[in-house]
Amino acid sequence: MKAVVQRVTSASLTCENKLISSIDNGLVIYFGVGVGDNEKQAEYLAKKVCALRIFSDENGKMNLSCKDLGYEILCVSQFTLLADLAHGNRPSFTLAEHPERANELYEYFCKCLEQNGVVTKKGVFGGDMTISQVNQGPVTIVYENVVAK
Repeated sequence: MKAVVQRVTSASLTCENKLISSIDNGLVIYFGVGVGDNEKQAEYLAKKVCALRIFSDENGKMNLSCKDLGYEILCVSQFTLLADLAHGNRPSFTLAEHPERANELYEYFCKCLEQNGVVTKKGVFGGDMTISQVNQGPVTIVYENVVAK
């Protein structure tokens, strides 16, 4: 399981020229499911992301989470995070979970984000999406090989 988390002041997602989701201040999460990933990992990652203290407090220190501030999350499924570039120039995606199972875990992850108290908007699983975002900082956090505790 991989997630790229970016702090934004705004983000919007369209698919087939139709606005699907948008947020103001918050997080954009690009979420990839690897072969063998499971619900326990998704639960753990959702809890970590919702508590991630990367927003500034009154002293300018990164000390607040999106949950603390009532910010939203835009979560986008992205199997290309699991690209294997070890051989040649064309990425292999054999490390990515099969679409049906990946979608189940994506939906479950989004549900877990909501259960952790953060309004979560989604993309279109498997869709050809266009994402516009204004990064703040920039602040980008990468979670890889998530192991549930």
